[in-house]
Amino acid sequence: MAIKPVKKPTAGSVLRIERSSIHDGQGLRTVIFLKGCPLNCAWCSTPESKNNSPEKGYAAEQCRGCGRCVDSCPCGAIYFETGSRQVRTDPAKCSICFHCVKICPAGAIKKYGSTLTVPEVMRQVTTDEVFYFHSGGGVTLSGGEPLNQAAFSAEVLKECKALGINTAMESCFYSDYKNIEMILPWLDTLYVDLKHLDSVVHEEWIGSDNRLILDNIIKADRGPGPLAIVVRVPLVPGFNDSDQNLLSTLRFCMKLNRLKEIEILPYHRLGSETYVHLGLDYSCRDLKPPTAELLLERVSFMKRQGSGIDISAGSGFTSG
Repeated sequence: MAIKPVKKPTAGSVLRIERSSIHDGQGLRTVIFLKGCPLNCAWCSTPESKNNSPEKGYAAEQCRGCGRCVDSCPCGAIYFETGSRQVRTDPAKCSICFHCVKICPAGAIKKYGSTLTVPEVMRQVTTDEVFYFHSGGGVTLSGGEPLNQAAFSAEVLKECKALGINTAMESCFYSDYKNIEMILPWLDTLYVDLKHLDSVVHEEWIGSDNRLILDNIIKADRGPGPLAIVVRVPLVPGFNDSDQNLLSTLRFCMKLNRLKEIEILPYHRLGSETYVHLGLDYSCRDLKPPTAELLLERVSFMKRQGSGIDISAGSGFTSG
């Protein structure tokens, strides 16, 4: 009699898991941030989520120059910069083993992301079950982009629904629709970004045009199930805060039958330090976040159009 091979648990690349969030859906929520994103938003505040795989960064301001990482690197990839006690890594030699992260006494070398299986994720999720049910909360998948790991995302959401846990996903919706179809049966609420309605402008700032995103939103809106859709606009001054773009956003949203509301969220600069840690250039260093007055005025402008859609100034932040 042939022995059936044991199926390995589905694994995913997880940036981090945050508990007791109040900005990523109703009630208290556990937010699972996944790594990997198909877009390249100029202002992205989570550059550590762009890469699909776990990666490391270096916070020079925390480094004590003790040299433990230099002496213990199994690949000989870490060295002192000439004339200083700042360390550098030779990417050609580095095996991304993260030994340096474990041994650094100052926490100057950072690990962004881990490979976790669905059961490992669910063990963390179920720890907070009592908070979900008392607050009307649940689990939210975020990123990066959950659709980049559609099979893993779908399995996590399916396990949550089996336990009666409310589910939500924050997405740019730039993906093959077959990936979206995998997730929709297990999803209660979709938070989807509409960054700009002009395809050319969208491509200039985001790296891709918006046609696939808009088509996917229409398809999901017309699909089966009780899905609620919340459209989020990351308000970026000089990019998408014009009357014309906000009116175009309203016109598109008026086509949606499952739309719950539109949230206008302020662009912020909270991730600018991470660019430095990853050795990346932050192209929007001179871009200022919208003032509270501008945010509320833009929300008021949209409300005055009489669309009948609930429109609010979001209390949280947007990453992309």
